[in-house]
Amino acid sequence: MADNLILVGRVAGAFGVKGEVRITTYTADPMALVGYRDLKRETGAAALTLAGGRPTKGGIIVRAREVETREQAEALRGLRLYIPRDVLPEPEADEFYVTDLVGLAVETPDGEPLGRIKTVQDFGAGDLLEVQPETGASWWLPFTREAVPEVKIAEGKVTGVRPEESE
Repeated sequence: MADNLILVGRVAGAFGVKGEVRITTYTADPMALVGYRDLKRETGAAALTLAGGRPTKGGIIVRAREVETREQAEALRGLRLYIPRDVLPEPEADEFYVTDLVGLAVETPDGEPLGRIKTVQDFGAGDLLEVQPETGASWWLPFTREAVPEVKIAEGKVTGVRPEESE
């Protein structure tokens, strides 16, 4: 994946018969994708240029310059859509983008290293941090106030409490 790209959506398929594209969005405001307009592929190459859209359940329906037919829209199913990190507004003080967590060190409240955040996933029950220790298999840490009481982006670390330790 090209550096500094943020995953913002995935093509879910065609909508209707006139080449509209249905996109599942990963942004707080689904219509933000229309505002970003130029969506990229994982490599940084151009993917879709949005010419307009409207909200729908779970995402948006858009017109894209590159798509004229239902078949072309359907062929894009599964395409992941990205934007450059620098087009996002800077977060407020004490706020951050979930993507900013990737790569941060995870330490116990006593400062012992637990590993680094490898990915952030949401399988339907809330965000999970995949923590990769120096050696061994990665493990999952719920991204809750109990399991992650402190996030210090500027210091490059988070405090993590493994679930079995919090009881």
